[in-house]
Amino acid sequence: MIVSHNELVAAVNKAFMGMRRSCGEGDVIATMVADLQMVGLNGVYHFNNASRYLGLEDDSPVDIESLADGKMNIDLHGGSIACHLPVVIDYVLEQMVGAKSVSVTLSRCHNRWLAYSELVKLAAKGIACRASWDNGSSPKRILYVLNRGCIAPELYFSELATQEEASLHSLTIELSVEDFTLPLSVNEYSTHIEAQELQKALQGAWQDGIFVDDAEWATLKQNATVFLVENSQRSIQGAGEGELV
Repeated sequence: MIVSHNELVAAVNKAFMGMRRSCGEGDVIATMVADLQMVGLNGVYHFNNASRYLGLEDDSPVDIESLADGKMNIDLHGGSIACHLPVVIDYVLEQMVGAKSVSVTLSRCHNRWLAYSELVKLAAKGIACRASWDNGSSPKRILYVLNRGCIAPELYFSELATQEEASLHSLTIELSVEDFTLPLSVNEYSTHIEAQELQKALQGAWQDGIFVDDAEWATLKQNATVFLVENSQRSIQGAGEGELV
């Protein structure tokens, strides 16, 4: 089905706010989902998948370990990228002042596709970005390259994903004031989605509306309703309704 940007953002915001989590901002996460959906990369699917586990995750701040040579390790404790990445990116940019590059490994994290929106913003700030991760559920290695001034990234998919458990739950982000070289070997990556293709999808979404799979939209709307109803009932019970005086 076709939905508007406002409809999509409102639905995601309601679903997330209904979870009443400490980490993460509903409006920011809603934009992350919408931006990914608008370029045809299934943002609603990834958010719905995240929603099944958000209530089970450790709702706490990340742990940061600064290493030598502009490297950092950040432990998300099994949390969703959506809940932590905006704050993490702000912190990393502060640490990057005066440096030409930085490399960050986010460990024990999930829903890495939802990083798309926050990473796209970096190019407009004059910072090139290269991100990579291994997807275990559909074994692939994903490489994302967005150089300075670009609107959309180049995406590469490889069948050479590692099966090491730690790699299946980590995301490596490299930031630099200089552009990254794009892969030259056609054998290393089996699929390449060009930035032009993503831009075309984005323009079409703004002009004609955002396509969302019917089943995924129904799940999103149901999640928003269920979470809001559950929390409304808790509020009523907490206020003492039904007690004998």
